[in-house]
Amino acid sequence: MKRARPGGFGLSSLQKRVLITGGAGFIGSHLADELLRHGYSVRAFDNLAPQVHGERRARPAYLASDVELVVGDVRSPDDVRRALRDIDAVFHLAAAVGVGQSMYEIASYTSVNNLGTAVLLEALAQRPVAKLIVASSMSIYGEGLYRNGDRAVAPTRERSALQLRAGDWELRDEDGTILRPVPTPETKTPSCASVYALSKFDQERLCLMIGQAYAMPVVALRFFNVYGPRQALSNPYTGVLAIFAARLLNDQAPLLFEDGLQRRDFVNARDVARACRLALERGEADGRVLNVGSGEARSVREVGEALATAVGRPGVAPVVTGAYRKGDVRHCYADIGTARRVLGYRAEVPFAEGLAELAAWLADQHAVDRVVEHQAELKARGLVI
Repeated sequence: MKRARPGGFGLSSLQKRVLITGGAGFIGSHLADELLRHGYSVRAFDNLAPQVHGERRARPAYLASDVELVVGDVRSPDDVRRALRDIDAVFHLAAAVGVGQSMYEIASYTSVNNLGTAVLLEALAQRPVAKLIVASSMSIYGEGLYRNGDRAVAPTRERSALQLRAGDWELRDEDGTILRPVPTPETKTPSCASVYALSKFDQERLCLMIGQAYAMPVVALRFFNVYGPRQALSNPYTGVLAIFAARLLNDQAPLLFEDGLQRRDFVNARDVARACRLALERGEADGRVLNVGSGEARSVREVGEALATAVGRPGVAPVVTGAYRKGDVRHCYADIGTARRVLGYRAEVPFAEGLAELAAWLADQHAVDRVVEHQAELKARGLVI
């Protein structure tokens, strides 16, 4: 059995053959560009799911021509072995993505994310690679980290249904005092509030466990809210900025849950791709879990307003619905101190620059607005109230 080399990725870049599962998708294609720029040979393995790529399931035009595309299902052992042939390192990005959808397509999400990861790991147990990097998610934290008035870390709390029905959105301590959100570090105990979150935590732990058992270096990267060109605009289960963009391109106002003041960490896809490459190249990251975000918090309402202005529709203001979605959290944004120390990572794309780049790409795009349809589906199932 071939054993992985410990520490950093020891081959010259021209010899490194890297596989990206989910490599034809939004983040995967940006990662492919980053790796190609640094001399790697890249193979993408993707099922070209219609929800993301459309019914034609064609190779996306944005995927670099130098990328070898292998079409297949991560749950198929034969497809996975074919994709792994002559590969030196793997980025595992393949996953069904969508917090709300995961709460009713439970078997599908568990199959793709959990079983798919297990099939990949069985193949890697037979032939470990030099390194495996798995894409995890900030969703595993549930609520982010909070402090109370005396600066002590507040225990993880959840908002009650009674509180949410009253439109009281903030987290409070036992005395009713509003807790203060602070950047969330990797040391926070996970509190998975959706099937999607649980499946991402399962992917993360499975990869780290099997990596340790087979002497195969593994790094888990917890992505926060990734944005940028190439997101699937007609997919109502994708990132919040893409959902807002689909509405704006159809001259419809973005719809905000709660009061729109929930805070998130929006990180550009190019920064995420660079963090992935650094995780491959830095042996110090092996066996670790790292946040990948911008380290900055922005309200969802602020972001919706900024995007409307960027795409030339400043008059289409976001609409605060006052509804809430089960499984949503109030505030969560990244503490990226560990990634800074271990990888030398920092977010280099200012939000205004990233938003302008996204707006320029959107100028040539068309989107089917399925947001209302999606929310009606959730409401019919009692998941939006």
